[in-house]
Amino acid sequence: MLFDLARPALFALDPERAHRLTVAALKAAPAGSPPKTGVLATNVAGIDFPNPLGMAAGFDKDGEVPDKLLGLGFGFAEVGSITPRPQAGNPKPRLFRLVEDRAVINRMGFNNGGAEAAARRLAARKGRPGVLGINIGANKDSEDRIADYAEMTRIMAPLATYLAVNISSPNTPGLRALQDEGALVALLDAVFEARGETGPPVFLKVAPDLEPADVDAIARIAADKGLGALIVSNTTITRPDLRSHHAGEAGGLSGAPLRELALERLRDFRKATGGAIPLVGVGGIASAEDAWTRIRAGASLVQLYSAMVYEGPGLPRRITSGLERLMKRDGFSSIADAVGSE
Repeated sequence: MLFDLARPALFALDPERAHRLTVAALKAAPAGSPPKTGVLATNVAGIDFPNPLGMAAGFDKDGEVPDKLLGLGFGFAEVGSITPRPQAGNPKPRLFRLVEDRAVINRMGFNNGGAEAAARRLAARKGRPGVLGINIGANKDSEDRIADYAEMTRIMAPLATYLAVNISSPNTPGLRALQDEGALVALLDAVFEARGETGPPVFLKVAPDLEPADVDAIARIAADKGLGALIVSNTTITRPDLRSHHAGEAGGLSGAPLRELALERLRDFRKATGGAIPLVGVGGIASAEDAWTRIRAGASLVQLYSAMVYEGPGLPRRITSGLERLMKRDGFSSIADAVGSE
C-alpha cells in the first residue's frame, strides 16, 4: 500500500535517481531477518537456500544493502557487478522505464565503486546469516579482461556464498565475446585457479541472445569445468514489439518482454545439460506463476529485478507465498522435486 502511494512520486523522477533513493531508503530502514528455512528450502551447488527466489545483480551494484534485501523475503541476494577499479559507467541518461511494457532498458556499463570499497563493505557483514552471491565483471578499459576476473575472484571469493561470473552484459563493448568457446575455457581456468580448491561455487551468467551452437558449447564447458550453476539469462539486445516511446533506446531490455525469450533459453540449456547442471532462471519473472513456470521448466533457483520497479518491495513475499500454494496444488513436496517436471 505504501509503495502504491509512493510510486507516482518515484516515477516522476529520473529512473536512476529514483533507484538511488530506493537504495538509500533500504539502508535507512530497520533490518529484517532473512527468511527461515521451510517448505521452499532447497540445496543448489552445496548451498542451502531458504527459498528459491533471489534478487538479481544490478540492483545493489556496490553491495550496500544485501541484508536489507534478504529481510524483504528473498532467499538470496546477488550484488554487483563489481569491477577491479571504480568506473563511472556509460554517459547519462542510461536507464529508462518502459511503463507501457512493464520493462526497463539500461546501458549502465558496470558503474560501481570498485572492488576495494565493496570488499571492505562486504567484509563488515561477514558471519551474518543469508546467502550472498557476488557478481564480478571486468573494467571497460582493461587490457586483460580475463586477468580482471581472476583478480576479482581472489578478492571476493572469501566473502561470497557463491561467485557469479558475468560475461553477458551488452553494455561493455566486447564482453559477450568471452562466451565464445576458446575464450570461455581460458576465463574459467583463470577463475578456478584464482579461487583455489576450497572457494565458493562459481556460477556463470549468460545472455539470452545465443545461437543453438553457443548453448551446446557453453553447456559442455560448464560440465567439464564443474560450474555450480548457469544463470539464464541477462538482458536482451533484441526488441520485441514494444509500445513505449523509449523502445528505440540502446542497451539491454529486461522485464515482461524478456519473459518468453528467457524461458525459451532456459529450456534450451535444460536440454543441453540434461539436468546435470543447476540453472537459475532470470528474465521477466513478476509473479509466483512466472517463477513456478521457470522451475517446472528446469530452474533450480529464480531471480528478479525489473519487476520490483513496478510491483514494489512486497513482491518477494507474494511470490514465495504463491510458490507454496502452487507447489501444494501440483502435489510436490519440495522445490527440487518440481525442477524440470514440465
